[in-house]
Amino acid sequence: MKPPSHPGRALPRSSVAQFLRRIAPLLTVTILASLPTAPAFAADGDDLLGRKVPEWRVTDWQNSAPLTMKALAGKVVLVRWWTAPQCQFCAATAPALNEFHETFRDQGLQVVGIYHHKAPGPLAPPEVAEFARKFGFKFPVAIDPEWRTLNDWWLQKNKRRWTSVTFLLDRTGTLRHLHPGGQYVKGDDAYRELRAQIEKLLAEK
Repeated sequence: MKPPSHPGRALPRSSVAQFLRRIAPLLTVTILASLPTAPAFAADGDDLLGRKVPEWRVTDWQNSAPLTMKALAGKVVLVRWWTAPQCQFCAATAPALNEFHETFRDQGLQVVGIYHHKAPGPLAPPEVAEFARKFGFKFPVAIDPEWRTLNDWWLQKNKRRWTSVTFLLDRTGTLRHLHPGGQYVKGDDAYRELRAQIEKLLAEK
């Protein structure tokens, strides 16, 4: 009598390889489908363009008496949220902000830096003033306590990926251009686009 074949007999290596090639795509789809869904971000901010911004709620002004959006009517206003000392994007963008301030202030541009605190220690306004000095900021700088204005203008219940956002407002306080975060450095596309938008809005009367 012929003995029965052993149920645990190993398959040839070539058969195993063919089997794995067949099921690999199915396994990939299954694994990806089981991963948690990432939160949806409206990172580019296109939904905000064309809207007037509300009055900011900021404190501890440096390099200026307290400013209001109402008092800045008639100016083109560039608002950049920044933090320090750990934000490499804010440090990289500081030279562009200083350049825009020096180049366009006499033509009607008002640059405003708004600090939002991310460091683990408590917020200390004198430290913010020192950070601004190290970045070379000579334009007005204020502090956004508890990110109140950042939330009102931008985050809106954590819909956005970045906090180091830049708003460019026309002479009526309407948002006309937005850089959603990260950095812009002289020579890159984001820098060129922002500078072109500044020049465009300054030319409008």
